[in-house]
Amino acid sequence: MSNEKINTSDAPKPVGLYPHARRVSDLLFLSGVGPREAGSGTHDSSVPGLKLDHNGNFEEFDFEAQVHSVFNNVKKILEASGSSWDKLVDVTVFLVDMKRDFKTFNRIYAEYFKENQPCRTTVEINSLPTPIAIELKCVATV
Repeated sequence: MSNEKINTSDAPKPVGLYPHARRVSDLLFLSGVGPREAGSGTHDSSVPGLKLDHNGNFEEFDFEAQVHSVFNNVKKILEASGSSWDKLVDVTVFLVDMKRDFKTFNRIYAEYFKENQPCRTTVEINSLPTPIAIELKCVATV
């Protein structure tokens, strides 16, 4: 049984010691993927639609930009791993503010998943390790 770690420079660097994805046989498991820009570290300026003041308070916040960016990052990791968007079978969504963001997320999600409709679970969490509002955990076939 194959067991391969996969990393790509086309996605944001992980914030810890873990790969972007791990392939085991014909399954691909993606680590948590956020909306930071590809090649970026963990600094706030790398989050699309987010600008913080010197105290860490929001000056600008665009959740839609984060959703589009996280989907783009997932797509890049899938492709670097020999898979594709249409091979996603399970998506776990982590939102830091369900009440504020779920309706918007659900609308954008429906645009991206018209054909392929993987299983999905959406949960609210208190925070993520960087100042982002969304993270996805995905499973796909290869």
